[in-house]
Amino acid sequence: MNTSHQLPPEMAPSKYIEKVSLVTGETLDDEIRPDQLLVHGHRDYHIVDVHARFMMSRIVNATGDEEEARDRMKRMRSLGRRTSRVLARMIGEQNPEKVSKALFGLKDKEYYFRYRKHHLPRQEIEKRIDGLRHAAEERLGEISSDGRPHLRVLLTGGTGFVGKEILWQAAHNDNIEEVVVLIRPKNIHDRKTGELLEVITPEQRGKKLLEQLWLDGPEERCKFRFLAGDVEKPNLGISEDEVAGLEKTITHVIHCAASVAFDDPYEDAFRANVTGSLNALRFSHALQNVDGGRFVAHLAIETSYIHGRQTKQLAREDEILFPRNFYNNYYELTKAMASIDTERFMLEKDLRVVQLCPAIVIGESKAGNNRGDTKVVNAPVNIFGRAGAALADKKGSWIDRSKASALARLACVFPGDPSAQINLITVDRVVAGILAALERPGATGRRIHLATDKHITSLHIRDIVREELGVDVKLAEPTLHRALTLPLLTRVLKRLRQERLAYALKKLGTIFGGYSEWGQPVHEVGRDARLLGLSEDRPDTVHAFRMLCRHNHRVQQFGAVRDLDEISRRERIWWEFVLALEAKHDSAAGAIPAEVFRREFAARIDPASFEPV
Repeated sequence: MNTSHQLPPEMAPSKYIEKVSLVTGETLDDEIRPDQLLVHGHRDYHIVDVHARFMMSRIVNATGDEEEARDRMKRMRSLGRRTSRVLARMIGEQNPEKVSKALFGLKDKEYYFRYRKHHLPRQEIEKRIDGLRHAAEERLGEISSDGRPHLRVLLTGGTGFVGKEILWQAAHNDNIEEVVVLIRPKNIHDRKTGELLEVITPEQRGKKLLEQLWLDGPEERCKFRFLAGDVEKPNLGISEDEVAGLEKTITHVIHCAASVAFDDPYEDAFRANVTGSLNALRFSHALQNVDGGRFVAHLAIETSYIHGRQTKQLAREDEILFPRNFYNNYYELTKAMASIDTERFMLEKDLRVVQLCPAIVIGESKAGNNRGDTKVVNAPVNIFGRAGAALADKKGSWIDRSKASALARLACVFPGDPSAQINLITVDRVVAGILAALERPGATGRRIHLATDKHITSLHIRDIVREELGVDVKLAEPTLHRALTLPLLTRVLKRLRQERLAYALKKLGTIFGGYSEWGQPVHEVGRDARLLGLSEDRPDTVHAFRMLCRHNHRVQQFGAVRDLDEISRRERIWWEFVLALEAKHDSAAGAIPAEVFRREFAARIDPASFEPV
C-alpha cells in the first residue's frame, strides 16, 4: 500500500536511503516509498516468476548448492529478456520491457538503493572510535572501586521479553547497584463502556513484575526503581526533577524498547523503533555532556536482521549495507534506520555507544522458560500444538470430530524450505552479552551480533515438532504457499466461518514466509567472544528449540495459560524439574529423548494442577 502522501517529513525513507542510477551513478530525486524497500514489493507479480522461484527451491534441495540456483535464475532471466526482445521486434513493440513484464514477469530496474552514510575515511572513523573507547575506559575506571565497577543503569523495554531477562540477570549481578526501569502507567478500562476503572502506577507494575520474576527478597527489590516514562516522547517522557537526579547517577542506558511485530505498518514500526531510538540517543548524549556525571556508554539493542535478505556473503558485524534483496518487513527496515542513527550520533556527536544485534530470540537455553511470551517462534509451535490436540480429541459426534480433524490438518502447514537456516538465539545468551557490554569498554563503537553458528533448519523444526508434539507438519514451498495456497486456504476457512484460524495462518505466513526460504543470510559471529568475553561454545539451537516445544506444551498449554502469575508459578516448578532431570541423567534436558522426557514428566508433575507429584 502506498502511504507516502500520509508520511510526515521526519518519517520519509529518503532521510536514510537514496536511490542511485545504475546507468549514470547519480543520485536520483525520485520519491522513495516504504513498500519499495520490502522484498514483497519486487516479486510474485507473475505466475512464471512464482514457478521460477519454486524451481530454484527444488534445485537447492536436490543439490545443496545455493550459488548454482542463483546462477540458473540469472540464466533464465537472461533468456527471458532475449526472448522478449525478439518477440517485441516481431510485433512492432518499441519497448521490449513491456513484453518481458507481460510474458515472464521480468522488470528491469535502472536504479538501486543505498544508505545515506557518513563519508569519513576509514582511518578517521577508527581514530574517532579509538578516542571513544579510551574515554569509556577512563570513565569506567572512575566509577570503579574495591576492584569492581559500580553500575547504575537506565533500562527501557523492561517489561518485554528480553527486558525481563535483563532484570533477572541484573538482580544476580553484584556490580549492578541500581536499575531504573522506564515504564508507562497502565490504564484499565471497562470492556463494554470504555470507562476508565483504574490506573496502575509504574511502582505497582514494577512490584508485580518482580514477583513474577521470583525476585521477592528485600535485597533484590531494593536494586530496582520503576519510573514513569515513554520512549516515544522527548526526554523519554521523564519529569525534569527525575532527569536532574539521573544526570548525576546513571552510568549506562540500555535501550531495549522496540516493536517486534513483523506485520506492523511502516508508521507504527517507525515510531516505536526509530523515534524511540532517537529519543534514547538524545537522552544519553545529554547525560554524557553533564559536568560531574558518571555516564559511560549507551547500549543500543538492535537485531542481526538489519542486514535484510539473502546476502551472498556473511552479514558482517562491522558494516551495514542496503540489502540487494531488500527487507522482509518494516521491523527489519526501521531497526536498520535506527542503527544508522546510532552510528551518526557516534561519529558526529561523539556519543559512546555499543550496538548489540540479537538474532531471533527464543526462551532460555536450559528449560525454555519465556515468562509468558507467545510471539515469533512461539506462535507456530502453539498453532501446531493446538492442531495436534484437536486431532487427538475423541469427544463429540463423528461429524464434529471429522470437521475438527480437517481444520487441524489445514493448520499443520509450515511455509518452509527444508534447507532454510533460521538463526535462533536463546534469551539468556543475549542478555549475558548485554550485561557483559556494561563492563567492556573495548566494545565501544562496535556492532556485535548476538547470534549463533549452530543454525536450525525448517527440516529440523518439522522433525522436532513431530517427535515432541506428535504432529505431522507439512513443509510447503514458501513462494507457492504465499502466492497460491495461502490465499485459497484463507478463503475456504472464512467460508467455513473459521475466521480466527484463517487469520492465524495468514499471520503465520506473514511472519515466517520470508525467514524460511532458501538463501537466508548467515550472520558473522565472533565479537561476542572476543569483545564481550562470552563463550565460543554458543547454545545448541536444536536442543533449545526442543525445550521450547516442551515448555509451550506443558507450561503454557500452547497459549491457553495466559495469566502471568500462573505462568510464573508453573515456570518455577518446571525449572526445578529440569534441574533435577539433568542431574539424574547427567545430560542437558534438550538432549534427553522425547519419550524419556515424557515419562519423567508424567512421574514427577501432575499435568492438571501442575504441582509436583
